[in-house]
Amino acid sequence: MIILVVNAGSSSLKSQLIQTDGKRSLLKALAQRVGKPEATITFTFGDDRNAQKETREIPNVTISDALNMVFDLLESDERSPIESLRQIDGIGNRVVSGGEYFTQSVLIDDDVLSKIDECSAIAPLHNPPAVECIRLMHERLPKTPQSAVFDTAFHHTMPAKAYHYPIPMRYYDEYHIRRYGAHGTSHRYAASQAARLMGRAEEDLGLITCHLGNGGSVAAINHGKSIDTTMGFTPLEGLMMGTRSGSIDPAIITYIMRRDNITFDEMDDILNKQSGLLGVSGLSGDMREVLAAADQGNERAKLAVDMYVYAVQKAIGSYYAIMTRTDAVVMTAGIGENSAELRKMIFSGLAHMGMILDNDKNQVVGAIGSDRIISVDDSPIKICVITTDEEIRIARETDALIVLAGRGD
Repeated sequence: MIILVVNAGSSSLKSQLIQTDGKRSLLKALAQRVGKPEATITFTFGDDRNAQKETREIPNVTISDALNMVFDLLESDERSPIESLRQIDGIGNRVVSGGEYFTQSVLIDDDVLSKIDECSAIAPLHNPPAVECIRLMHERLPKTPQSAVFDTAFHHTMPAKAYHYPIPMRYYDEYHIRRYGAHGTSHRYAASQAARLMGRAEEDLGLITCHLGNGGSVAAINHGKSIDTTMGFTPLEGLMMGTRSGSIDPAIITYIMRRDNITFDEMDDILNKQSGLLGVSGLSGDMREVLAAADQGNERAKLAVDMYVYAVQKAIGSYYAIMTRTDAVVMTAGIGENSAELRKMIFSGLAHMGMILDNDKNQVVGAIGSDRIISVDDSPIKICVITTDEEIRIARETDALIVLAGRGD
């Protein structure tokens, strides 16, 4: 099948046209800094070995505008890998939160879309643009089946002691307030690829997976199942992130609101869009820019980096404590895959736990984009770098759902 995968974020849009039969990428599109004057979209034609790229400036465009650009290219550009949009067999959508409604991927109908929209309260930065894209694609391809692949689904194996909060139980009973987690598709993929890299069955391993990008989370995966993760009721909890605070004393929220006389929406914006690396450094939520400033002697940037590293180290250490065994720590996503400097800082504080980084392997030039083990050969706990590929996982699940529903060839 030919599946279009769409991954809509608050300020980015990743899409990929995938031929599932041969696991081939036919076209990739990445729109970044959407809604800002410096927004760009990059198209990648062909497979990785013979890829050709084109980047366009798209100042101030919306997520819908960026998605329409992808459709327009597929429909009319001579470099399009398909002759007609009718060749697209299905569309797979990454959806951050399915709440307690969805514990697995589903084909989208009106009821499913309504529930995804309802879960926007849990994932306010991600579910709304996903809903927007689903509706737009239904307008352009009304007969093409769409799936929703949920970030929260993988974490539904967490035990009650991990997903409940120590607040009155009526809030769970009435409002379904619990830990849902996020990045589940990425954690699941990283775990399976790490097991393959190690030549072991995933069901026989204890893994700590670290999805470190603009958003970030750590998961404890025991025998192939998620038993805990740092993100919570919403993707705001857990690690310090690009613009999100991560976990803080909840009394800080009411204290600031009273002192500054601000609204709930204003406080929500502070925690989700003005905090994290951006809030501490005062410069940027992009780790690359913060690292560069720290290297140039900016003290606030250095503090932001130190706080970020410390948060990741604490998360890994806490999950080591609850695992029956830990065979490997897995690094994935933009920062986890690509920043040798951050990996060195993180694992320099974890060697006493048996996670011993090989500095030469960590620094290998040209290794970006390849799965590899970067710990010393006799490290009791392996350190793996996995190139996340949520899109191929979403494409496979969409393919399977369409076949199961009897809507495939």
